[in-house]
Amino acid sequence: MNTVITIGRQFGSGGREIGEKVAEYFGIKYYDKELLTRAAKESGFCEEMIQNHDERPTNSFLYNLVMDTYSFGYNTSSFVDMPISHKVFLAQFDTIKKIADEGPCVIVGRCADYALAEYKNCINLFIYADEIAKVKRIMEKYQLPEVKAKELMTKKDKQRQSYYNYYSSKKWGRADSYDLCVNSSVLGLEGTVKLIAQYVEDFEKRNA
Repeated sequence: MNTVITIGRQFGSGGREIGEKVAEYFGIKYYDKELLTRAAKESGFCEEMIQNHDERPTNSFLYNLVMDTYSFGYNTSSFVDMPISHKVFLAQFDTIKKIADEGPCVIVGRCADYALAEYKNCINLFIYADEIAKVKRIMEKYQLPEVKAKELMTKKDKQRQSYYNYYSSKKWGRADSYDLCVNSSVLGLEGTVKLIAQYVEDFEKRNA
């Protein structure tokens, strides 16, 4: 096994759970929030700051200005002049590449597919689902009424989309941005994991 799998996902599609199960199936490492902890450690940013910017583009000039006084770890002049949201993105970008260099793994979100665009051993997936299935999952997971679940779903997907479209040269959720897009509500989580596992195995054989 030599493949790095990146997963973009709609909120409520089960993308995170699918990523965990795929990693478990192949016995490889899984990175989601873990990536933030590591990016914080390696860049010198505090973890809270990295979490605050996680998959959220921020355009608040004032916020960037205030937070800039807390950042350190990089000191080239162009880096110093950069908004804090860009610095956090670059710190994650570096960490994603380091993780991919260490061996096969599953990385969820955070423009990992874009960060690893040059990597030939990388498969980029996107998980989406029907709205009814997503809302139901969000209601159960976060104990929310239907209206609130829908609001949260829209908000999260907007954040992810604007983050991805802002930092990468591709379009979030569009088929030609990925190698494989799967509707998890058709096969369910287990079925989707099986489908992805088969796809990865075939990819490995072809590139052996």
